Amino acid sequence: MSTAASEPEETTVKQADQTETPLESLASICTVLAIGLFVMTFIFQNYKIPSGSMEKTLLIGDHVLVDRTSFAPPTKWAPFVHYRDIHRGDVIVFYKPNPETPDLFLVKRAIGIPGDRIHLVNGIVYLNGVAQNEPQAGKPVEDGNPQHAFDAYRDDFPSVPPPPYEIQPLGITASWALDLPNHIQNGDLVVPPGMVFAMGDNRTESEDGRYWGFVPRQNIVGRPLFVYWSFETSADQMSKTSLGDRLSFIGHILVHFFDETRWRRTFHIIR
Repeated sequence: MSTAASEPEETTVKQADQTETPLESLASICTVLAIGLFVMTFIFQNYKIPSGSMEKTLLIGDHVLVDRTSFAPPTKWAPFVHYRDIHRGDVIVFYKPNPETPDLFLVKRAIGIPGDRIHLVNGIVYLNGVAQNEPQAGKPVEDGNPQHAFDAYRDDFPSVPPPPYEIQPLGITASWALDLPNHIQNGDLVVPPGMVFAMGDNRTESEDGRYWGFVPRQNIVGRPLFVYWSFETSADQMSKTSLGDRLSFIGHILVHFFDETRWRRTFHIIR
């Protein structure tokens, strides 16, 4: 009888022992946060597309998950991670190679890798002498929009040298205007060692390698994997940097979250 009577008491004691103390709960939360911070810092990163330079592959307002490991240098502490170098056609995320904006992230497509010879004819890329079939790339057209019309420097690159920096309106950096002739051989732009030549898919509206040069390999931080959320966003939203504008846009998102979210782009794979 005494043994049977003591069983409920033992059960109660065991249940009490399994209850977490506030310190243990705090430790568990801190562990989860630390793991999440590590993952978002060293493995994945979220990125918002601010411009239309990659349309229609990526739209303004797309939020993408960026893989930061595949293009990183191999390390001994993570032998299970698949590392590889940049391939032609990869969509890449990188720091813009411009000393005036050293912390600005850009997303473009890798067109050429070291040793490649590149030139454009009427907006069509010729890689090592072969015209490329790029259905995703925008070409110059006569649709009444002057930005889409043929531009000799942009669309027959690099056959036309950039005009003098003090008179050109194209956004070409001064350093690239000086350096560009050093990389032209027989009408082709030759990609030097340790560099990648990148362009936006929306070729007529993309300020890319044609305007500021090559992307150093060490500037490339990863590749976007998929769109996890996409929200209708105006093209000028990036220029609205005041606190009032930002709060207004946040309020707009809260009000129009359901009707202006592009639900069909959720989990859209980026290629």
